[in-house]
Amino acid sequence: MTPSSAPLRRRVHRAVYRDVVVRDGDRVLLEVPELVLDSPRIAVVGPNGSGKSTLLRLLNGLAVPDEGTLTLETEEGRVDVAEDLAGARSHVGFVFSDPLAQLLLPTPLEDVRLSLRSLRGAEQRAAALGWLERCSARHLAERSVYELSSGERQRVALASVLAAEPGLLVLDEPTTLLDRIHTRRLEALVDSLDVPVLLATHDLGVASRFPRALAVDGGRVVDDGAAADVVRRYAERADAEPL
Repeated sequence: MTPSSAPLRRRVHRAVYRDVVVRDGDRVLLEVPELVLDSPRIAVVGPNGSGKSTLLRLLNGLAVPDEGTLTLETEEGRVDVAEDLAGARSHVGFVFSDPLAQLLLPTPLEDVRLSLRSLRGAEQRAAALGWLERCSARHLAERSVYELSSGERQRVALASVLAAEPGLLVLDEPTTLLDRIHTRRLEALVDSLDVPVLLATHDLGVASRFPRALAVDGGRVVDDGAAADVVRRYAERADAEPL
C-alpha cells in the first residue's frame, strides 16, 4: 500500500452538531445549537480559549457533549460519536497541536508502522517510508523522536495519522510549530488529499486560502462562510479589541 485516498467506506460526508453543549463544571466551554460540516476544506479561527479545540475534539470523542448529539454521516451509515467512540475514531484522524501527545514509539518509522498493522515486513516498511516522504520527514525515519525539533515531530505525527487513512482529517493548530517552508508544504499536502479536512489555526493566511471558515468566540460559532470574508471580519474584531 502506498499513500492514497481514504478507503471509500471510511469517508465522512457530513458531521452534524445538534444542540451540543460541553461543560467544565458550571462553565460552558462550547454551545452549538446546529452546525453542519459538509465542505471538503474548512478552517477554524478564533482567539485562545474560544472553544476551537473543543469543537474539533468532539469529532473523534476526545471530548463528548454533555447535551445534544454529534453524528458522522459516512459510507457505512451514521455514527453517533458519543455512543460509538471506536467507530468515530476509525473514521476521524486527529493531529494534536502538541505532537508528543500522540507519538508513541522511539522512532518516526516505528510510529508510522504502528498505523499500518494490516501490512507486514517490507511492504509495511515501504508504506511507512512513503508517508514520511509525503510529509517531508523521510530523512527522520530512524532518529529518536526526542531528538527532533517540535516542527519535525509535527510532520511525523501527521504522517502517522495519514497512514491510517482516515475518512476525515482534523488538524488542531498544525502550523504553530512549523517554519514558513514547511507551512507551505503542509498546505500543498492538504490540497492533495482526497479526504475532507478541518483545520484550526491562528495563521490567518492559511485560513483565508480555505474555501470555508468558521470563527469561534466565547464557546460559540459566531461566523460561518467564505473563508476570506470570515477571516477578514475576525481580524477586524480582533484589531478593535483594546490592548
